Amino acid sequence: MLPLKLVLSQVNTLVGDIPGNTASVIAVARATLDQCAVDAILFPELTLTGYPPEDLLLRPSLGQRIERALQEIQLANLPVVLVIGYPRVRAGKLYNMAGVIRNGKLIAEYAKQCLPNYQVFDEKRYFIAGDTPCVFDLNGVPTALSVCEDIWFPEPMAQARAAGAKLMLNLNASPYHQGKQQEREAVVAARAREGQMPVVYANLVGGQDELVFDGGSIVVDTSGQTRFRAPAFTEGQYSVDLFWDQQQISVPSQPLAIIPDNLAAVYQALVVGMRDYVIKNRFKGVVLGLSGGIDSALTLAMAVDALGADRVEAVMMPFRYTSDLSKNDAADEAARLGVRYSSISIEPMYEAFMAALSDEFAGTKRDTTEENLQARCRGVLLMAISNKKGYLVLTTGNKSEMAVGYSTLYGDMAGGFDALKDVPKTLVFALSRYRNTISPVIPETVISRPPSAELAPDQKDEDSLPPYDILDQILALYIEQDLSAEAIIARGFNREQVERVVRLVDINEYKRRQAPIGIRISQRGFGRDRRYPITSGWKMGD
Repeated sequence: MLPLKLVLSQVNTLVGDIPGNTASVIAVARATLDQCAVDAILFPELTLTGYPPEDLLLRPSLGQRIERALQEIQLANLPVVLVIGYPRVRAGKLYNMAGVIRNGKLIAEYAKQCLPNYQVFDEKRYFIAGDTPCVFDLNGVPTALSVCEDIWFPEPMAQARAAGAKLMLNLNASPYHQGKQQEREAVVAARAREGQMPVVYANLVGGQDELVFDGGSIVVDTSGQTRFRAPAFTEGQYSVDLFWDQQQISVPSQPLAIIPDNLAAVYQALVVGMRDYVIKNRFKGVVLGLSGGIDSALTLAMAVDALGADRVEAVMMPFRYTSDLSKNDAADEAARLGVRYSSISIEPMYEAFMAALSDEFAGTKRDTTEENLQARCRGVLLMAISNKKGYLVLTTGNKSEMAVGYSTLYGDMAGGFDALKDVPKTLVFALSRYRNTISPVIPETVISRPPSAELAPDQKDEDSLPPYDILDQILALYIEQDLSAEAIIARGFNREQVERVVRLVDINEYKRRQAPIGIRISQRGFGRDRRYPITSGWKMGD
């Protein structure tokens, strides 16, 4: 039995930073070799550009930059096999490649065959699909390459087996959504059984705009059993041992990192996504309005977990309708988390605006205009702090509110990043309770009292919306499963509520287009994978 030691490198790349990503590949390889003897190191899909590079792939200089990067890695002449993902132009066509570098030479390349073009993916916009397998000799083992989506379809595996492969290396940039790790492992298991060969699955980690890559790299044996699993949401280099008997590869049982339960995984995804957005975009810190409500409370806790208390500022901006309970809860949470905290009344600003608008508003009744003005006063204050200090403003709207437009343009929507944008309100409550199991940072009164924007006396969210447990079910069916209003009603929901919710979702597309980006945790977030027109005569009822 001949041993084969592989290292799965869960790196956190920066999209577009080809020199930096290249230097990281070389540094990781050298550091790994300093610690142990290794036969091969696997890096994720499109490591050299980061994923997804989007229209950077259309830049005329891309090809030259990638060639320089590959040459730099080859000149490093590292005594190990490197398997790396990158885009490359061949005969005027751009391919999503996996390449093998050994002894300073590029000895094999594979072009991704299955190009995803759904949800957040649009690879057919950029790449040409490959059509042939690639099998190379890895210390005597006939080894095949594939890239991400290839493992979700049987054809690339069947080609590799027909070409004599006994081991499959699969490079990935697979983004997180709830339940994704279980989906991946089931698919990889099916391919391993079909091909009668182990699959080594290396995945990217880290946040990129609204996407989060969760690592969780695995090795699956020929029976479909997961024999190794790297930690989720964690950078690092993880070694695995395989054995070759000249006929087949065997995979002994090795460390299996625990798959986080749903709440833990979602929370980690949100924290990683926020952290990387702030750090990769070089913000000095973050500032948010702390209202005493649950959305801002959870956002504050995540910000501290992502960045540390010294890079987080919370501002209470009370008005005449702000309750003492809200003021006290906000101050309490800020103290528990150790962040800088201030209170700035919006009363003088509001009165100045109302005085300036007195002629325009003459003869009209009070309505939501005055409520929205309160939110816009707060938005002005937060954006001023942002400009002065170089802090990113975190908005705190959740998916339920974004869906039905329960938010104010240029008010509570003013800011640069919304961690809760894809988190329904019912999940906000669950995540808040989960975070308190780690340490009790969110006051119980914030979680237990009825949600309110406090823009009017005795206001509660459910005065304007269905109860959140009902609203979120309707929204999930309409937004994530694409059911029509009639189909949702047929499932037992109240017709009036359904029709009202569907109408609110449809007419508020213009708001969502102007909202900050947020982290995607579902299979249908408001962003890259839900693109409805603002101006439309389409009726969504059936």
